[in-house]
Amino acid sequence: MSIGIKNFILASASPQRISLLRQIGFEPERICPADIDETTQKGEKPLPYVRRMALQKATHIANLNPKHNVLACDTVVCAGNRIIHKSKNDKEQREVMKLLSGRTHKVISSVCLIDKNGKAHQRTVSTRITMKRLSDEELDEYVKDGEWKGVCGYKIEGKMAGYVSRLVGDYSSVVGLPLNETMNLLKGVGIK
Repeated sequence: MSIGIKNFILASASPQRISLLRQIGFEPERICPADIDETTQKGEKPLPYVRRMALQKATHIANLNPKHNVLACDTVVCAGNRIIHKSKNDKEQREVMKLLSGRTHKVISSVCLIDKNGKAHQRTVSTRITMKRLSDEELDEYVKDGEWKGVCGYKIEGKMAGYVSRLVGDYSSVVGLPLNETMNLLKGVGIK
């Protein structure tokens, strides 16, 4: 597949997002990760949080690069109204995996495009995932492997795929970028 015109900035250094964009034929002109405070506000629920993060990331980079199209995305794993942030160590990750083991949870991705004129366009996708009940050995093995490092919750495109018993929604959104919504946003501002 040929790569599209490079006329947008990606406000993320995520290898998964870059790979997904290339999969649908888009290549960012530049990669400018948005270094913003991602602290959850008191009482903030997952959907408003992920939408706020995507918009703030896009806005931050758009303010630094006026008259450019800027694409940002944020993805969270949530168990009920509890937002699962990136684990800092093996112990935290084991607790996350125990929490998700044998239950259905959501992965929410919000993609935001701020066009050259400063107008924000945003789409959000929610996917339900049921994970099989993990044995202590499976928990230990997954945590020890370390593929979860640097991502929110887990990487579904890795070993985790073997533990998912059901997925209802958008797989690419769980990886980190809802492709249908992203393509429509990019094409909507003339990026082909």
